[in-house]
Amino acid sequence: MTINDPVAGATAAPVSLVALVEYPAGADEAGQRYEDSVLTLLPRHGGRLERRLRTGDGHREVHLIRFDTRAGYEAFLVDPERIELRQALGDTAPNTRVLEVHEV
Repeated sequence: MTINDPVAGATAAPVSLVALVEYPAGADEAGQRYEDSVLTLLPRHGGRLERRLRTGDGHREVHLIRFDTRAGYEAFLVDPERIELRQALGDTAPNTRVLEVHEV
């Protein structure tokens, strides 16, 4: 990697994300247990949960997550343990929308 390589530099730059998590009807507890488990996998990929917020009805969560590098985020997405946890939930898996964000 060279310092002037914009693609490599983007891969090595920190990544900030907001995850909007919604649990299917009747699956709040299963979804929350899944999130509890999968969020513990972040550090193995250079990630950390900066904030975790839940709505009063318990049906939705908002996570502010930061990865040291894009490569770490991409590795988290394909982590076999994460995939296995999600597959185990089947139709009760949370619906998640992820937005890449930056300070303004």
